[in-house]
Amino acid sequence: MKYQVEENSLTIFLPKELDHHNAEDIRRKADRLIEKNHIKCVIFDFRDTNFMDSSGIGVLMGRYRMICLLGGEVWAVNTNERIKKILIMSGVTKIIQIYEEEKV
Repeated sequence: MKYQVEENSLTIFLPKELDHHNAEDIRRKADRLIEKNHIKCVIFDFRDTNFMDSSGIGVLMGRYRMICLLGGEVWAVNTNERIKKILIMSGVTKIIQIYEEEKV
């Protein structure tokens, strides 16, 4: 898992596939970084991701619950159409914002 910490913000650069094979590792590392760095904002970067199963949704939801208790926010960025559809169908977009750059 690649990540970047800036002040109280954590960006997690997700792998090509976010599934049961890597969800637990991402979950553990993210939680450790959130606690260690007093994170208030988590940004999930889906730039390289083209597959996500229910384990991936669980990673997002768990970090949302954790950050929500701390008074913070969770964002999803660089989602392709497939990932965006999964997020919408699962109901994740009701609690996690998807940031989209405006196309020029």
